[in-house]
Amino acid sequence: MARIIGGIGTSHTPTIGYALDAGKQEDPAWAPIFAAYEPLKAWLADKQPDVVFVIYNDHVTSFFFDHYSAFALGVGAEHEVADEGGGARPLPNIAGHPALARHIAESLVEQEFDMSLFQRRPLDHGCFSPMSLLFDHAGSWPVALIPLAVGVLQNPVPSARRCWKLGQALRRAIETYPEDLSVAIVATGGLSHQVHGRRAGFNDPTWDRQFMDLLIDDPETLAAMSQAELAMRGGWESSEVVMWLVMRGALAARPEVLSRDYYLPSMTGIATLLLENRAGAAGLTPASELDRSTLSLPDSQPFTLDVSVRNYDLNLFLKQMTDAGHREAFLTDEEASLRASGLDPVDQDLIRRRDWTGLIERGAIFFGLEKLAAVLGLPNAVVYAGMRGETLEQFQASRNAPGALYSVGSSLKGDAGGK
Repeated sequence: MARIIGGIGTSHTPTIGYALDAGKQEDPAWAPIFAAYEPLKAWLADKQPDVVFVIYNDHVTSFFFDHYSAFALGVGAEHEVADEGGGARPLPNIAGHPALARHIAESLVEQEFDMSLFQRRPLDHGCFSPMSLLFDHAGSWPVALIPLAVGVLQNPVPSARRCWKLGQALRRAIETYPEDLSVAIVATGGLSHQVHGRRAGFNDPTWDRQFMDLLIDDPETLAAMSQAELAMRGGWESSEVVMWLVMRGALAARPEVLSRDYYLPSMTGIATLLLENRAGAAGLTPASELDRSTLSLPDSQPFTLDVSVRNYDLNLFLKQMTDAGHREAFLTDEEASLRASGLDPVDQDLIRRRDWTGLIERGAIFFGLEKLAAVLGLPNAVVYAGMRGETLEQFQASRNAPGALYSVGSSLKGDAGGK
């Protein structure tokens, strides 16, 4: 029978992949990231899993709001790297495991999880940013991949408890597969960060450590938290940490901590966690004492269905920056591209003026702005600074590693390299 050998929690910020591709291993601002992944990489090299099951979210790259699923399981024979606005990263395609994926899909449906299934959709940094540091991949990958995309961008999103229960169902699915396979579960996302609105750049390292304590010792407390509570504690986009509960739900009741690390260089608390069985404790601020004003403008813009439907065309225009022809037309003659877009003149003007705050308030999702910035050769930090009414220098001065610039694109102007 198949067996789960352990679980890994990891951030998936594009910082990770950017640092690797740019050869930043010895740079003081980036070196702690690589050091944190070494114990995880060594454990995987020692255990040699047959399959890695990666829980991630797409960032408006291969999935869009024309059909947005709560849970989408990749069942294809191969998975490729997505172009996020500046060309795909130089990583090889990775094999899938269709037989195990099919068994998992059938088992989850039987357990009343109605899954969407996908094939031939490239996977973005949500998956490949951490994967590229967890495994050697020169020429090929030493493991097969089954990806699970969780729809955490457009409200309503799967609750923490639903993700916790999905993890428990996933364990039953894997452990009933008849072939002798070893499977590692990898959950990605978080930790604390917000990438839009006046709250862009928010972090809370205390909460990040409490989150990991609770995940290890008391996941039921996390499972009871609403998206709003998670967002108030860790920033709006950090509520994606519900994906870690899928991993935790698939493990034994009391996992031991084999490795744990945390580093906050810029926008995202970068955490790594390798579990097999143990406990911890956390002293949380009561939810009733958290500041609900951080969930609305100007601090935050919840991406609700209403916002999504009303601004579909704007977000589609930004998403299409992943298409080489679209971005080439935009760069060659921006005015002609905007005129041909059919966008509302207000939207065109906001794009023309690079009014990042105006675009967020209008209803653009940050991950579309990230792609526009990549096409323009700008680091994400330019967008964050604009949303906070600051210069790039002022914003970077508020980061722990001011020199840590990055983008989802393949290059930056002047080697400026942003979540």
